[in-house]
Amino acid sequence: MDLYRAFLAIVLSFIILLGYQYFFVKPLPPTQNNAGHAEHQAQNGSPAPQQKQQLPAPVIAQAPPVTAPSLPVDPEARDITIDTPLYQAVINEQGGGVKRFILKKFRTEKSDQSGDMELVKEVGLSERPIVFSLDNGAETTLPIYQAERDKISLTGGSDKESLTMTATLAGGLTLTKTLVFHADSYVIDLTYEVRNSGTGPVQISPALSMNNKPFSHESSTSLYLFSGPAAFVDENLVEIKTKKLADGPQVLQGNVSWTGYMDNYFIKAVIPLAEGAHMVTIGGSESMVRSVVSEGVVSLAPEATATYGYKMYFGPKKLTILSTVNYDLGKAINFGWFDVLAKPMLWLLNFFNAYVHNYGIAIILVTILIKLAFWPITQKGMKSMKNMQKLQPKVAKLKEKFKDDPTKMNQEMMAMYKTYKVNPIGGCLPMFIQIPFFFALYKVLMSAIELRHAPFMLWINDLSAPDRLMIGFDIPYIHGIPVLTLLMGASMYLQQKMTPTTADPTQAKIMQFLPIIFTFMFINFASGLVLYWFVNNLLSILQQQLINRQVKA
Repeated sequence: MDLYRAFLAIVLSFIILLGYQYFFVKPLPPTQNNAGHAEHQAQNGSPAPQQKQQLPAPVIAQAPPVTAPSLPVDPEARDITIDTPLYQAVINEQGGGVKRFILKKFRTEKSDQSGDMELVKEVGLSERPIVFSLDNGAETTLPIYQAERDKISLTGGSDKESLTMTATLAGGLTLTKTLVFHADSYVIDLTYEVRNSGTGPVQISPALSMNNKPFSHESSTSLYLFSGPAAFVDENLVEIKTKKLADGPQVLQGNVSWTGYMDNYFIKAVIPLAEGAHMVTIGGSESMVRSVVSEGVVSLAPEATATYGYKMYFGPKKLTILSTVNYDLGKAINFGWFDVLAKPMLWLLNFFNAYVHNYGIAIILVTILIKLAFWPITQKGMKSMKNMQKLQPKVAKLKEKFKDDPTKMNQEMMAMYKTYKVNPIGGCLPMFIQIPFFFALYKVLMSAIELRHAPFMLWINDLSAPDRLMIGFDIPYIHGIPVLTLLMGASMYLQQKMTPTTADPTQAKIMQFLPIIFTFMFINFASGLVLYWFVNNLLSILQQQLINRQVKA
């Protein structure tokens, strides 16, 4: 195998990778709407903070509706404002849904004029997330809660505050909602207590619904990575493309660790704390997705109480934060086949950044570290390619001599390689060993929120955005000059000229177009990825120069 085939394999692998973005996680097969569950028994008490409540599996009467009905707005319902160092939230007394949710540590766009990132923008009553109902998400009526106060403010540290909201429902039912907010966490604890104060049993179908609209923020990688509803069910990550919802609601059933909506940088998730099976119904459209977690059918005796616990996480899709939440929320960050390599590389990026305080420099250091790790086998491969080049005149003579006897020609060539101690595939093997590491780092640099709006130097002020140097006037399509990308293409061309090849003249001409192809492929990729490729090329040029001096032509 010659150098041409090796590069061709890399190009084809890269193209496969781009198409693979949409297919590397296969959804769990949807279950039927009438799938049976064991009965959910009502009981007192709230779930433990870090353990799921032990409850039998629920009975699901029917799937909840895809959309919530439009209901009249109660003008007397107050807004409850929660302010913490991490976010500001607004909850309305009518239905208790989240009216607004703003992240203080993240901006919508890179520009200084951009406002803070809004995970929930002010929407209509029927479009608010986190609404608890007793009619399996039909929400034909929304309870009017009475909150104990209309404002909570947390200043920092491990401070936490609770908010209690109480609603009186028809049939002698009382619904008490308790929320616990933490100053140092994006997690909000939710507890709903349903009490039957009537004289007869009441049948209820508790469910928590969450409406989701696509996050509105600047992201150059949104075309390449998943965005939409997701859930972690039975130890499997399920990502549902919103286009698929046009075929009807998707029903997931089993041990639901969490369900929510996410893109490459942010996530809104609900964690049901009751152990056992749940049913999650996901419906809607690309513009509005509705997820409903059904708790089953419960017969509530007089004076009996049923308690349902959840945790909600509205925040950044950052592995170091999600892992501390537990409940498999860290599995929302999925690098596919390369997960086992990608997560250590993400850890290395954060490790170096903790010391240099610049993710661009951290990318350079990780690139150098990877190059050093593969230096010995790359060195051996380059030497093998150089030696193969020296044997080309002899190879040409053998091909001419035995052109009518391919079997004899191969035997003579193998004997010659053995005599000169040359491995014909020795130059290609190091490339193929490094391909998984490149793809793993590619996944990290394209999706890690750490690089979002992270500056490097000079004109590169966002490593998650394409490299552009603005020159005072607009350039069609690209808007600015992709300086780093052009340098990457030039370095690839220089590396190609320095690298020995056994390709014939036709193949060599084709190879000359590879730097141009790669430059166009990278022109809209994150500048962090371009930086990695450029530095890797420079290191390969240095290594090839050392080899060329050692192995005399």
